[in-house]
Amino acid sequence: MTVRLYTDGGARGNPGPAAYAYVLEDDEGVVLAQHGETIGVATNNVAEYRGLIAGLERAAELGVGRLEVISDSELMVKQMRGEYRAKNASLRELQQKAARRAREVGEVAYTHVRRAHNELADRLVNEALDAA
Repeated sequence: MTVRLYTDGGARGNPGPAAYAYVLEDDEGVVLAQHGETIGVATNNVAEYRGLIAGLERAAELGVGRLEVISDSELMVKQMRGEYRAKNASLRELQQKAARRAREVGEVAYTHVRRAHNELADRLVNEALDAA
């Protein structure tokens, strides 16, 4: 069974108040876990990676072995696929941490989608920011 990890991050201002969220769903669309939280002041890209890392950690805790990561961050998806290099030192560090977490899960694929196809994670980010 392949589990889907929808992940998102955002900042109001760039950098600005930031938050991330993730949603883990099984292949029938049942939500296994979801979480959104603020992370202080950060860039959009840092928030995106923080959401990915948190989601990968939760997937590993749940014993997921096959995962499809779905994100509206084209930059993050292409960096995680190895199509783009992470030039920024802090993003490179986050990318390496995400890669380590992905290895703990096992088989991980990355898919880029438009924001409209990442609704729940996007909503959780905005709810976290609104509540802060």
